[in-house]
Amino acid sequence: MTRRVTVGAAGATLITSGLLLGAAHPVTAAPSEEAPDCDEVACVALTFDDGPGEYTDALLDTLAEHDARATFYLLGSKVGDHHEEVRRMAEEGHGIGNHTWKHDDLTTLSHDQIRDDLARTDRAVAEVTGERPRSMRPPYGALDDTARETIPHPMVLWDVDTLDWQHRDGERMREIALDGVGDGSVILFHDIHGTTVEAIPALLDDLTERGYHFVTVSELFGDDLEPGTAHTDARSG
Repeated sequence: MTRRVTVGAAGATLITSGLLLGAAHPVTAAPSEEAPDCDEVACVALTFDDGPGEYTDALLDTLAEHDARATFYLLGSKVGDHHEEVRRMAEEGHGIGNHTWKHDDLTTLSHDQIRDDLARTDRAVAEVTGERPRSMRPPYGALDDTARETIPHPMVLWDVDTLDWQHRDGERMREIALDGVGDGSVILFHDIHGTTVEAIPALLDDLTERGYHFVTVSELFGDDLEPGTAHTDARSG
């Protein structure tokens, strides 16, 4: 059963509004093990905001070593300087989401500004991967009626906030994640912080020992990931 907050759905035409795919073709993910069945095993979605950045490639190395999938909520303004990392995310089976162009609070923007911001970020990702992001995350988790009515993507929030951006302490980040995690959790990190990336290997080991499998947001929510809906976590049962 999915825990979610249903909001007003935007018109279907907005889903591709302003999105023009460039010459790029969809990236084909490298062969990997089939995603686990989250109805049968415990799954969590690791999500990383505000990148890509200087530590993203090292994080991708760590995820590959642990056979872990994650979802990256990217700032469109950073994609141009990190084409290789973004393409690698897609090739290695990670999810890619829209986190706006430069982290503006959507509750301060008009309908047209929100639409144009998200479309610009969609284009930046699509020019590298050939596909637009499947979901988005509002900066600060901030939504108001205008944003809800305008955003065409499924909106993915979180139920475990590691506060890694605030304390910059890898051990504290791990403690928060381990204390709050449950089957179906969406855990929030920021891969722009070296302390976070350095702490991820030990956290992956800890979560693996507890029986968790690491999947993308799309794999966690499946058909419940719908436009016009804000999701926090998925719970089975």
